[in-house]
Amino acid sequence: MIPITQPLITYLAIFLAGVCLEVVLTRMNVRHMKEHGHTVPDPFKGYIDHEKLSKITDYTVENQNFHMFTCCINSALFLFIILSGLLPRFLRLVEGLELGLLTSGMIFFAALALVLGLFSLPFSYYETFIIEQRHGFNTSTLKIWVTDIVKGAVVGSLIGGILLVSILFLIEHGRGLWWLWAWFVCFAFQLLLLIIYPTVIAPWFNKFLPLEDEALETQVKDIMHQGGLSVDGVFTMDAGKRSRHTNAYFTGMGKSKRIVLFDTLLTSHSHEEIGAILAHEIGHWKRRHVFKNLLFASLVSFLAFYLASKLLKWPVLYRTFGLDHSVSYVGLFLVGALWDAVGQFFGPLGRAISRRFEREADAYAAGLLKRTADLISALKRLAGDNLSNLYPHPLYAWFYYSHPPLSQRIQYLQAMDRR
Repeated sequence: MIPITQPLITYLAIFLAGVCLEVVLTRMNVRHMKEHGHTVPDPFKGYIDHEKLSKITDYTVENQNFHMFTCCINSALFLFIILSGLLPRFLRLVEGLELGLLTSGMIFFAALALVLGLFSLPFSYYETFIIEQRHGFNTSTLKIWVTDIVKGAVVGSLIGGILLVSILFLIEHGRGLWWLWAWFVCFAFQLLLLIIYPTVIAPWFNKFLPLEDEALETQVKDIMHQGGLSVDGVFTMDAGKRSRHTNAYFTGMGKSKRIVLFDTLLTSHSHEEIGAILAHEIGHWKRRHVFKNLLFASLVSFLAFYLASKLLKWPVLYRTFGLDHSVSYVGLFLVGALWDAVGQFFGPLGRAISRRFEREADAYAAGLLKRTADLISALKRLAGDNLSNLYPHPLYAWFYYSHPPLSQRIQYLQAMDRR
């Protein structure tokens, strides 16, 4: 057990306040659903019946309760790692190997990632093969689940390893402005991932095939033409081999831009509804939300790297967690722990911006199509297909929702239609 000091007490207070806030808000959301989830909201009457509403309530409550449980367990594990003295002992073991800063840093983070990853596996399995299976969503097999984990670990290790080695190298050789160079490298790498993800990374997990429905493809391209947007292609993704959830998204930058439709979406939505969903995604691009999100993230990371450059030289940071000397890669881990504890209280700011972007994209779609009925119908069908919570607690939605609650989105579109 590491010594309890005033800085450690302050950190624990912030960390536990965040955990308690998450648990309290989740309990409020569950209770709100149980109290109001017996009556179909007016915007959904005719699309959601009482049997479907009952399924939505059961799915939401079970998911939220499981989320609370995993939040508490993961928080307990993290506190054990930083309070038990494992970090100082593990650091002495790594330094004893005398492998140099870069290799030692890789071993340090790889070991932590391995422990946390293995710890999360039972929860992932339960969520996929118990909760999702019970509510009729899971179509994955154990082989697919294991393969996805292995592939995700490979991709994550490659990307994380490149960034970690780059940052540690710059810390060692970049002198006082290492943080600025590290920020630039991360920003450039993020841009690169946006470009190569649709054509290099995503196909490793899913198959992307051109639309076979020529009528739908013609309609989609016509909508894209009206929006003044050219894309590399319109593809369908074999999402149905893992889940019955439905979705669509717009991805890529430059020549790698493409529209992706879940195969589950094609079987459950009409052509008009799919066109409305894609018009919404076009709205994100035309309103430059991709660029604005990237700019916002780069500003936040700029601040984070600058603060990290100050904290890594602060002896109190290391003493607080039981370390008797400073090591850059351990310092990065501790700065990340501080950032996670404090950053969640600023999360509502980013989510408020995201909700504003969603309303702007809805408005753009309505203007492009000259009607709102198709988008409203699509949102209702998405709610039913995905068993979406129709009664989120307002405070929970304000704190965690990146999209406005579905009832609000539909009411917003209906008001726009009247205007």
